[in-house]
Amino acid sequence: MPTTNTSSSPASAPVIGIGLIGSQFIARAHAEAVRRFVTGAELRAVASPTAGHAEALAREFAIPHAFTDTRALLDRQDIDLVLIGVPNDLHARVVIAAAQAGKHVAMEKPLCMTLAEADQMIAACAAAKRHLFYAEELVFAPKYVRIKQLIEEGALGRPYLVKQLEKHSGPHSPWFWDVDRSGGGVLFDMGCHGIEFARWIYDKPKIRAVTAHCATVAHAGRTRAEDDGLLVLEFEGGGRALIEDSWAFFGGIDDRAEVYGTEGSVFCDLVHGNAMKTWSNPGYGYAMEKAASTRGYSFTVFEEGWNYGFPQEIQHMVDCLRFGQEPRETGADGREVLRILFAAYESAAQGRTILMDGYQPAYPSRPIEAWLRRPGAAAAGK
Repeated sequence: MPTTNTSSSPASAPVIGIGLIGSQFIARAHAEAVRRFVTGAELRAVASPTAGHAEALAREFAIPHAFTDTRALLDRQDIDLVLIGVPNDLHARVVIAAAQAGKHVAMEKPLCMTLAEADQMIAACAAAKRHLFYAEELVFAPKYVRIKQLIEEGALGRPYLVKQLEKHSGPHSPWFWDVDRSGGGVLFDMGCHGIEFARWIYDKPKIRAVTAHCATVAHAGRTRAEDDGLLVLEFEGGGRALIEDSWAFFGGIDDRAEVYGTEGSVFCDLVHGNAMKTWSNPGYGYAMEKAASTRGYSFTVFEEGWNYGFPQEIQHMVDCLRFGQEPRETGADGREVLRILFAAYESAAQGRTILMDGYQPAYPSRPIEAWLRRPGAAAAGK
């Protein structure tokens, strides 16, 4: 486990000033990554409209400035890159405001709620000549990067099947359960990871077809969205991907990937291989939701942020700005993931495979809309 970042940045390159918009789970992960591992960058400000939240994060990570007004952060001339971690329904307006303020932007998954919003965000950043980074940390997770290297080295031959799953007992913030704010359920929340992981493994060919199955099996009293989903992607060229996501898995978190090739295969457990098996009657963690999910046996993850690739992801963004490197993940990638998710919800609602050539969503207002309109949905109260 490295204790310093391995970037070869020369000392003469500019230091990138980073601002955080948002102050909870993902903002904390970003702050820890920058503070502990990222070179060539400084945390300079954090903003959150909730009284006391920005101040608390600023104290914890020695961030000089904390604001309840996002505009105050965007007006600062010492902020070059804004890392955004806010609810899904706010993504587009915050990105557009940041671009218009002349900032480079890193947008957490999912990119936004609609394809129209995605186009507006991409256009705003292009007009401002600023990067729109799509923050998909799985393509920076050290174990998964090694899978990609094995493929590039020829160790697995030609990959023909990718599997990725992520499962736990539910989101860490209440807004995730509200489809008007979230835009979808577990498929939208976590399926986006598996989609981009598979696209990256296959070098981002076009998607030929999408098939999905969704169900609400454990949390019908909390959400109208699905809490369990299966997604099959078929790529041009013959590659396939199977993506499993669930908010109905109890006992911690499971996050794994498998890649099968014509000359070999690899099986990767992202968290359990370096976790501590733990028993706790009261549960543990920094939030009640996490504490409740860790009662009984669970796996306490060591260096969770590093394992998931947050420091490596942010270092890559910083190096792109300092040295003119091309981003690995852009707004265009986030848009394509969003388009696939729209198709997935239509597939689940209609019980058929969606062909992607020329595909446009039947219900473009939000990804989950097709699922909410499926036959019997209103009677089921889901």
